[in-house]
Amino acid sequence: MRKLLVGVLATGAFLVGAGTAVGTAGWHGMPELHSSGVDFLEGEYRFNPAGQNHGAFEWKGQLKDADPEDGHNVYMLVRVEGHDWVRYNGKQGKTVSLHHSNWDGAQRYTSHADIKACRNRGSLHPDNCSRTKSYPSGR
Repeated sequence: MRKLLVGVLATGAFLVGAGTAVGTAGWHGMPELHSSGVDFLEGEYRFNPAGQNHGAFEWKGQLKDADPEDGHNVYMLVRVEGHDWVRYNGKQGKTVSLHHSNWDGAQRYTSHADIKACRNRGSLHPDNCSRTKSYPSGR
């Protein structure tokens, strides 16, 4: 009985330690992204290991319509590994919480990502976006 209890406790300690190691692909702060009419605030990102969440570039933050009276929506653009931009819409006149993962299905993990915040100005005017922020994974 004593050996069984020691075995169970050892297994539990191992699983807790393994779960902690997998869950600590640390979050990194992202500078605020600004352009006329749009803000991306409290941004964070991480590059997940190959076996976790597709090895994705995971990001989160607050997308804010900084000029709610202009009648235009805001959105985020994200791309990984040289693929096309992926668009994530906000809500006109509001601040929304976003949390997404982007990855290249042909690779075990993502090693480069770009992100920017934009305001949709309609079909007659070009959209305006913040500067593109690029992140290499450091792998």
